[in-house]
Amino acid sequence: MTPDGQAAPLVVRTVDLDLDVATSLLDLLPSSEGEDRRPVTWLRRGEGLVGWGVAAELRTRGAARFSDADKWWTETAAHAVVRDEIDEPGTGLVAFGSFGFADEPGDSVLTVPEVVVGRRGDRAWLTTVSRAGLDLLDHRGAISVAAPPTPPGEVSFADGSLNGEQWMSAVADAVARISAGDLEKVVLARDLVATAAGPIDVRWPLQRLASGYPMCWTFHVDGLFGATPEMLVRRERGLVTSRVLAGTIRRTGDDERDLALAATLARSSKDLEEHEYAVRSVAEALDPHCSSMNVPEAPFVLHLPNVMHLATDVAGVVHDAATVSSLQLAEALHPSAAVGGTPTPGATALITEIEGMERGRYAGPVGWIDAAGDGEWGIALRSAEVTGDTVRLFAGCGIVADSDPEAELAESQAKFVPVRDSLVGA
Repeated sequence: MTPDGQAAPLVVRTVDLDLDVATSLLDLLPSSEGEDRRPVTWLRRGEGLVGWGVAAELRTRGAARFSDADKWWTETAAHAVVRDEIDEPGTGLVAFGSFGFADEPGDSVLTVPEVVVGRRGDRAWLTTVSRAGLDLLDHRGAISVAAPPTPPGEVSFADGSLNGEQWMSAVADAVARISAGDLEKVVLARDLVATAAGPIDVRWPLQRLASGYPMCWTFHVDGLFGATPEMLVRRERGLVTSRVLAGTIRRTGDDERDLALAATLARSSKDLEEHEYAVRSVAEALDPHCSSMNVPEAPFVLHLPNVMHLATDVAGVVHDAATVSSLQLAEALHPSAAVGGTPTPGATALITEIEGMERGRYAGPVGWIDAAGDGEWGIALRSAEVTGDTVRLFAGCGIVADSDPEAELAESQAKFVPVRDSLVGA
């Protein structure tokens, strides 16, 4: 504390780290046991950020959760003492965040780890944060491979808030509302509850997700983990990008058959309609912040190990980077039609009415932000929340006028596969 009773400023140092030390970032992550560890993760194709410890943290909720977090972060970064020898996005002072999907209750968190290890291309770095002094911050010698995680053992699965029949009834209700003209699209989610023989070391599913789904962003913040294929917004040095996914088909494992299915997906009027709503919502939300923007006319098919998606990468040049952070852009984009629906107010109201569960931070923004306001915010999809020996898995599907409840149930089951498989087997 300072003499006037205020919290001392954060003292931050970022230094180069030997690439050999950061070959596998997840191997450096300590066990999640203990309140002081609190590991965080943001990885794709072996690059990204991992961290542990808590140097500072904000918990917030409600409709003002994004603005509260952005204000706290701006003030925290402004008062920090930073020595950054790398000066790249993701170095220096960095916070990891996860935000509630709905305004109520909207429980959200933004946390600054005590230690962050990052890797990008041929460069790796170590950031350490404390309220003590720069002379205490060089921990390069203490960075080493941690003890490996232990598997969860036997895991059982059970229906969450709704069973399959109940959820299909909700889908049928949504289709009727859409056909009546109440709205154009709504995204309905369901949950699945997994119970293990003992407390789950989150590093176990994280390692399996990162290796099995390298093209996705593997994340963990405050108990919420997953491998999302969807980038809500990335802002880096004035450039902004968003990867929009909507429209899904399950893979069979037969390459020839899957190519035929990909062609079917690319021509599907139902899936193209769903995708168009999602792209339009993102483009409209980014437009006020961009001096120029590129929105491809047609989507491409993104191939993942278990499913294929229609995908569009929206890109732009932001003109207000000095005043609008990546977190504020994430707020402007959330919820997109890909996780809420169209029009948004009617879709989110219908979700509250018929979905039958509390989403928590599922389908909310998750990612990181640095002191310059740059950052990456994904959508917390293909995700789950772990508490002790229990994991609550989530999956959602976009519902439009010609959606079939049985087909949507099958799609949701396919979307459970990544996290479900990450919890079982050796």
